[in-house]
Amino acid sequence: MRILLVEDDAMLADGLREVFHRAGYALDHLTAAEQALLALRLTPFDLVVADIGLPGMDGLEMVRRLRATGSKVPVLMLTARDALEDRVKGLNLGADDYLVKPFAMPELIARAQALIRRSQANAQSALRLGALVLDTATHEATLADAPLHLTGREWAVLETLLLAAPRVVSKNKLAESLSEWDKEITSNAVEIYVSRLRAKLDGSGVLLRTVRGIGYRLEIE
Repeated sequence: MRILLVEDDAMLADGLREVFHRAGYALDHLTAAEQALLALRLTPFDLVVADIGLPGMDGLEMVRRLRATGSKVPVLMLTARDALEDRVKGLNLGADDYLVKPFAMPELIARAQALIRRSQANAQSALRLGALVLDTATHEATLADAPLHLTGREWAVLETLLLAAPRVVSKNKLAESLSEWDKEITSNAVEIYVSRLRAKLDGSGVLLRTVRGIGYRLEIE
């Protein structure tokens, strides 16, 4: 799962990045609404967390323009404004939820997860291949009906492979699923996560095969 944070407070942004990472999400950070609108045209995100009080174009105008493009990505607004009219305006323009600063980090994560689940409710939430099931709405994985414990990056690799199965996914594509703009993932790191996943899938009948010179694919034994 990938989140776009639009926040000009560097200290708050650093704290939010750490909290979302611990929750298993990749997070990209921008400081301006104009940059965010461009990024949202080029990159698929599962959630936008945006401050209302941004420099230049504010968060409310950003949401209005985003919805005008037809985008349905959920948006959680952060605001120091406690005025009811600001909150109502944000919701009417297309924001899905809001939090007033200061807020508790566990509440932020809970609201973010709820918005992502809601946005996926009408989509296929369960990805299945043989004994393997990933529920993208609840962020739970099972293997032969038993819980499968995955790190955030292991989940990202497995989800990308399942969405493509039985097609081959290139190593570069897997690296992109793990990378953030300011932190690139090497091909060696991809190999490490693939190796860990192979060990966890061992004996289940779900195989993670290497296609030499191309990448990897999931298939049934």
